[in-house]
Amino acid sequence: MTEPLQWARYHWQRLMGGTNRTDDDRPYNYSSLLTCGAKSSQTPRLAGKHRVVVPHLQPFKEEYEKFSGTYVNNRIRTTKYTLLNFVPRNLFEQFHRAANLYFLFLVVLNWVPLVEAFQKEITMLPLVVVLTIIAIKDGLEDYRKYKIDKQINNLVTKVYSRKEKKYIDCCWKDVTVGDFIRLSCNEVIPADMVLLFSTDPDGICHIETSGLDGESNLKQRQVVRGYAEQDSEVDPEKFSSRIECESPNNDLNRFRGFLEHSNKERVGLSKENVLLRGCTIRNTEAVVGIVVYAGHETKAMLNNSGPRYKRSKLERRANTDVLWCVLLLAVMCLTGALGHGIWLSRYENILFFNIPEADGHVISPVLAGFYMFWTMIILLQVLIPISLYVSIEIVKLGQIYFIQSDVDFYNEKMDSTVQCRALNITEDLGQIQYLFSDKTGTLTENKMVFRRCSVAGFDYCHEENAKRLESYQEAVSEDEEFADAPSGSLSNMAKLKAPSCRTVHNGPLGSKPSNPLAGSCSALGSGDGASEVLHSRQAAFSSPIETDVIPDTRLLDKFSQITSQLFTSLDETIPDPPMETLYIIDFFIALAICNTVVVSAPNQPRQKIRLSTLSGLPTKSLEEIKNLFQRLSVRRSSSPSLASGKEPSSGVPNTFVSRLSLFSRMKLSSSVEEECPQTGESPQSSGNSACPTDTEKQNGDAGVTNAKVDSLPGQPLASNLCYEAESPDEAALVYAAKAYRCTLQSRTPEQVMVDFAALGPLTFQLLHILPFDSVRKRMSVVVRHPLSNQVVVYTKGADSVIMELLSVASLDGASLEKQQMIIREKTQKHLDDYAKRGLRTLCIAKKVMSDTEYAEWLRNHFLAETSIDNREELLLESAMRLENKLTLLGATGIEDRLQEGVPEAIEALHKAGIKIWMLTGDKQETAVNIAYACKLLEPDDKLFILNTQNKDACEMLMGTILKELQKKNPASPEQESLSEDLYLPSASQDSGQRAGLIITGKTLEFALQESLQSRFLELTACCQAVVCCRATPLQKSKVVKLVRNHLRVMTLAIGDGANDVSMIQVADIGIGISGQEGMQAVMASDFAISQFRHLSKLLLVHGHWCYTRLSNMILYFFYKNVAYVNLLFWYQFFCGFSGTSMTDYWVLIFFNLLFTSAPPVIYGVLEKDVSAETLMQLPELYKSGQKSEAYLPLTFWITLLDAFYQSLACFFVPYYTYQGSDIDIFTFGNPLNTAALFIILLHLVMESKSLTWIHMLVIVGSILSYFFFTLAFGAMCVTCNPPSNPYWIMQEHMLDPVFYLVCVLTTCIALLPRFMYRVLQGSLFPSPILRAKHFDRLTSEERIEALKKWRGTGRMGQETTKYADHSAAKSERRPMSGSSDVFAMTSATSCAVEQGDLPVCETVLDSDYPEAKTSGIAGPSKC
Repeated sequence: MTEPLQWARYHWQRLMGGTNRTDDDRPYNYSSLLTCGAKSSQTPRLAGKHRVVVPHLQPFKEEYEKFSGTYVNNRIRTTKYTLLNFVPRNLFEQFHRAANLYFLFLVVLNWVPLVEAFQKEITMLPLVVVLTIIAIKDGLEDYRKYKIDKQINNLVTKVYSRKEKKYIDCCWKDVTVGDFIRLSCNEVIPADMVLLFSTDPDGICHIETSGLDGESNLKQRQVVRGYAEQDSEVDPEKFSSRIECESPNNDLNRFRGFLEHSNKERVGLSKENVLLRGCTIRNTEAVVGIVVYAGHETKAMLNNSGPRYKRSKLERRANTDVLWCVLLLAVMCLTGALGHGIWLSRYENILFFNIPEADGHVISPVLAGFYMFWTMIILLQVLIPISLYVSIEIVKLGQIYFIQSDVDFYNEKMDSTVQCRALNITEDLGQIQYLFSDKTGTLTENKMVFRRCSVAGFDYCHEENAKRLESYQEAVSEDEEFADAPSGSLSNMAKLKAPSCRTVHNGPLGSKPSNPLAGSCSALGSGDGASEVLHSRQAAFSSPIETDVIPDTRLLDKFSQITSQLFTSLDETIPDPPMETLYIIDFFIALAICNTVVVSAPNQPRQKIRLSTLSGLPTKSLEEIKNLFQRLSVRRSSSPSLASGKEPSSGVPNTFVSRLSLFSRMKLSSSVEEECPQTGESPQSSGNSACPTDTEKQNGDAGVTNAKVDSLPGQPLASNLCYEAESPDEAALVYAAKAYRCTLQSRTPEQVMVDFAALGPLTFQLLHILPFDSVRKRMSVVVRHPLSNQVVVYTKGADSVIMELLSVASLDGASLEKQQMIIREKTQKHLDDYAKRGLRTLCIAKKVMSDTEYAEWLRNHFLAETSIDNREELLLESAMRLENKLTLLGATGIEDRLQEGVPEAIEALHKAGIKIWMLTGDKQETAVNIAYACKLLEPDDKLFILNTQNKDACEMLMGTILKELQKKNPASPEQESLSEDLYLPSASQDSGQRAGLIITGKTLEFALQESLQSRFLELTACCQAVVCCRATPLQKSKVVKLVRNHLRVMTLAIGDGANDVSMIQVADIGIGISGQEGMQAVMASDFAISQFRHLSKLLLVHGHWCYTRLSNMILYFFYKNVAYVNLLFWYQFFCGFSGTSMTDYWVLIFFNLLFTSAPPVIYGVLEKDVSAETLMQLPELYKSGQKSEAYLPLTFWITLLDAFYQSLACFFVPYYTYQGSDIDIFTFGNPLNTAALFIILLHLVMESKSLTWIHMLVIVGSILSYFFFTLAFGAMCVTCNPPSNPYWIMQEHMLDPVFYLVCVLTTCIALLPRFMYRVLQGSLFPSPILRAKHFDRLTSEERIEALKKWRGTGRMGQETTKYADHSAAKSERRPMSGSSDVFAMTSATSCAVEQGDLPVCETVLDSDYPEAKTSGIAGPSKC
């Protein structure tokens, strides 16, 4: 007897309650699957540091104490501070800022008596105020985190107590590694745990991962192999195994380890056996697991990085200018020191100017000058704006508040708005030069609609379905009525609404189901009223536009030829089934089961009934018993757990078996009879009856279907089935199969049940699942067919991959081989046609294996499954051995429609000077078609394709394309700058014809090599748009990094899926779209939006505002500090450079800290130089931010020069006014302070483009607060600062008309040059911003005319240069037919390579498609 049969007999005895055997007694065990038949205990020990988990129980006490020291508890703490360490740690963090260290140095310096300039307390005041404000902000934020942590840590769960020998309520924070946890439906998982028991008979646990990755669709997890067969709940006291797994990491899609029993037998563990913290139990009554990671070692916590902190480009520029201010301060202090030394040397013998020390010692002028240098640093410290950094933080918080409050970003359907996850780079939104975008889900809706298919070389266009989609209007209502008939069924061609799926959840956390038989979720209406909370949940990818599919009439006719007699009749006169018919059956069953779709019924409990004996089996002979054992053997040996390589991140193909050979028909007749009801109904009638989905009778056989298929009471009809798909592609294919009455009815880890139109219910035994990954670009499933009993591999994946894996030769003869070649050629043509129409393409293939071949592959695959180190590499090698010599079944074309507003958004971003790159994994024709549809490429664009097979050909082709572009645009500034130092190229190609570049993933590998990077960037700089197709996630991130680092430009990456995370993290700004593929991209992003069209306003409006506001505010801070400090500096020339101040020290400190600090903050939050409407209508205004026009180095120095001039006017006008009078020092300083206040505030008013009542209120408040303080201070401070004091000075000045005259005259003289410059600028040479500002004052009619004039003027300069190229391109194009949306283009570039083995490289674009709203390329470049 063969090994599989021996294995099956052993497992059958165990399943039916047979005797227990030792490892040596077993005729067949898992160890024999390892190479050379070695025992598992003899396999090499795992290399590297791994985690060993032993149960937290009495028998393992010593071993547990040995390992427990390396475990962390389950208490989480996201706070940074405690009550004890808050002050020291917060100060330590704040003094990481150079500015704070600088001011701390000044405070310490002022305590040195020889250089003391102020009272010690006064010098400390600015620093104390700044540190206190930031400390309060940090403390409040940390306290909020503390409250959330406390709430989570005190949640209650059921933990097994070794003392009480039962499960008791325990707080999450007290859970430890090795604990056994029991969870009920709707409970949140408290720690990462390996699943050991589920109340589901098949060992399934359904979870919802929305708390982890945002995906709301259900996922299946599976009990560890060997524990699923247990009829009772696992007893922790009898658990004698240990777990060895990888060390804690943040990879949500991977878990590697094994469970080792006491007899040294090992069982592989993988992601599918693990329940992660933060997920929620659904549709399962109860589960039990053992904790492997707790607290901060759980994958959820390791992925919780919180808000991202980056340094913006503007802040880096400001830091540089702070250093210039430090240098300026050093020059001013050095001038004061030299002046003081010269002063003393000239009056060395005059004691009035050179007062000796108390001991009669006279300090030398050189030493006095040295001391004066430090005194001047203290006196002029205000030159460095200490409040600038606090103000920047406040302004950014205000900007974020207004961004998040913008109602235009609100998505009603998803109930979401923009999220600002990075708190300090808002101004970078206004300086973006390169935008890198994903395609699927970012530019498109990620709503996959089945459009066309090709089966056995025949194309089925589904015209009726296409017409439905064109006129389709999706329902607005949230609750759709349940349809009575199956949607898109064969009998009903009309469009019917798909039912919305509802799931009823039981009560709050920890509550138990009222009906134990109800499984995870009780039926509608169960429970006890108030304690039951009903929740409705819409399944992902289940909108009517995705679920309603109208079958193709030609394909329906061929379906009518499919009957069960084709496979069950014993009459040899009946001819073999047509090959095409077999292909059709295979193809549609593949669509139905080649996935990981979870099938559920909205209101039906998921509970199966097991029959304990063989009496319930419908088998009639020993042959069926043998078949049963064969199926059971593989079922139990290799159930599709993640240990077998199955991952829920992809669909799993389960196609129909390969072509049924005639020799199997004699044995299949009884099998087919089993699938028909015992009531005498025909197979056809049984196929039309509603099949059970979630409640079905099941025996121990995994391959033989149930004896009864009649609808049980309360069973859901096919129309009520709810499909929980993990990707929209999977859902679209399942709904397409359902439209042809090939309905996926149920799925367990061991079998998939499909109700096929004429063949009745078919139950496929799942043997293995090889998940999709970005390397293989395909996924496969291994099944045992219920009719032929053969092992069949079904594979679906990208056409470029599947086509290379097809069998070259066949054992069935040359005719079949020739037929396969014809099918392959026809299918390839159909694939190209689908891609040109913008459809996403997939190929479906199959392979038949003998039991011997499968056993050989399984033997090697088990070694990969049970390894921890290099598991991915071993599994990849194993998959490659399985996925070869495939037979092509057909292909599918799925439409992913563009999101609303995408073409308009891209057009606006193009006008804004942003270069857009589309990075996608789709094939070339699909990517180019979408690029045209979304206006990334224009019909008149010159298109170049880089598609080569080697590096040398890539280099030659890039050189040829570059030469042609340089001929069209000679002396392009972009190429000149690139050739010099790879600096930022100009963003526009207005002077010549636009060019677009298409590059494939294979060619991209060559272009990213160091030797070709410069040439590649030089080429892309000449192109307005770049499309990278067939790009892997790693290539996406490499492209972004290359452009950002070499061109030194501001980059933005936007995507919606996990494959975009690396690209998002590399870019200067990462934006995630909260779409249908979860929240991985959002969690890794700096900003999150719900639709791509929101990006235009985020950048063009809020980005422009944030950059302009913050730039002007920072410049204003430098201006006001330099202007005010210079008053002290000019005074030193009249006081012997003695470090004396003509202003009271309190007024001096408060002037910048209080009186003039609020207005610039309000300006930074509320300023609008141009209205949002105008910014959206004129995207060209965004270019000012790209060029950093608001904050150039020249702008900074002009601002400082203006500050110097204004300080001169502010000082010398009062000086000459009071020259020769007998006023004291503070009486002279008071007009200076008052005039400086008016000058600085009115300067801000002049710079403001939009004054509101808030601006005026704050400015008036600042003036009033100044006068209030000086009046109160002058009235009360009699001896505050002896020997002089400000007593009654302001009161006397307010009664003096000269004071008012001095203030007005000084203010006018100081601000006159700036005022005149602004007037002349606005009149003679206005900037685009000033011209656009004028539009806001016009009426609607005048505004329209002004916009037309603006655009007309902007185009006039381009028309002459573009006319010739446009005419030439137009003459080269073929005559176009159809609508205006038809694109046709011609561009040819060729390069002959005569040396070496390099092929001739050419780029050819010549297409003309009559279909509306489509565009494409006739062929890729050939190399």
